[in-house]
Amino acid sequence: MEEQQVVEAVATYLVREREPHPRALAHVIGTAAGASGCALTVAGERYQWGDGSGPWLDHAITYDGEQQGVLAVTPESAGPLPGVAAVLGAPLAVIRLEAETDRLRREGDAAARELGDDRWRAAAEMEQERRGLERDLHDGAQHHLVALRTSLALVEHSLANGGTREQVTDLLERLDTAERVLVDTAAGVLPVDLVNNGLAAALTAELSSHDDVVLDIGELRRRYPAVVESAVYFTCLEAVNNAHKHARGARITVRVRDSYRGLEFAVLDTGPGFDVTTARSGLRNLSTRAADVGGTVEVHSGPGRGTEISGFVPL
Repeated sequence: MEEQQVVEAVATYLVREREPHPRALAHVIGTAAGASGCALTVAGERYQWGDGSGPWLDHAITYDGEQQGVLAVTPESAGPLPGVAAVLGAPLAVIRLEAETDRLRREGDAAARELGDDRWRAAAEMEQERRGLERDLHDGAQHHLVALRTSLALVEHSLANGGTREQVTDLLERLDTAERVLVDTAAGVLPVDLVNNGLAAALTAELSSHDDVVLDIGELRRRYPAVVESAVYFTCLEAVNNAHKHARGARITVRVRDSYRGLEFAVLDTGPGFDVTTARSGLRNLSTRAADVGGTVEVHSGPGRGTEISGFVPL
């Protein structure tokens, strides 16, 4: 078929279709030219009609001095089609702009989703840090404040009965310790003994001054990752703190040991106990902290039989 007839077939298709598709356009050109295959390449995409066994004859399609795509026909005997390529300049320019606009829109949507994800992750990380600081203050500094409250009551009673100023001096030292813990926790600083010497040393430094606390850590000999030691340290302090608040005067035992499975710990008291089914909310911090490092916490208690808070972090 003469090229002019191919141009007319293309023009008819373009008039009929307000939104021409490159593959349909290749079909029109290939059929009108008597080719076995026809392909249009626009914006990096190849739209082919026919089997295209080759060889191919390529025609560059330009518009306004800029290449918009490539027209290819096979076999070569279908003849050169420079007139068809010229007619296709403006339509392919529109198709290329639409394709690039769609690509840019998809990339923009992806970038917006990624930005949203980044913001969500940043917000989640900030919330996690905030909750971590909240737990550290609750489990560490509050432990000292509860002890101070108890000491104040004892000093008040002692002074009313002719006590000495030595107790006031001891109380001031406890206040200094509580202030240091608050400042260090707010700054994200872990206890020096915990960082340098491990969990056993940190628990000894923190709890050995409490007459009502017995430390059973003779079977704790190795170090664990810092996040694990920190989690177990603060969990034990919080459990001791709960015992001081709810089981005053009770004997408290803190037991931590290595096992072939991981790190085991428990805090037991001889207090009045409680119904665990009605007090789960107050123990949420303990479970959350252990879960953050892949561990678990269990609470065993009952009215009149004391309380045992046990936990485990696997290797």
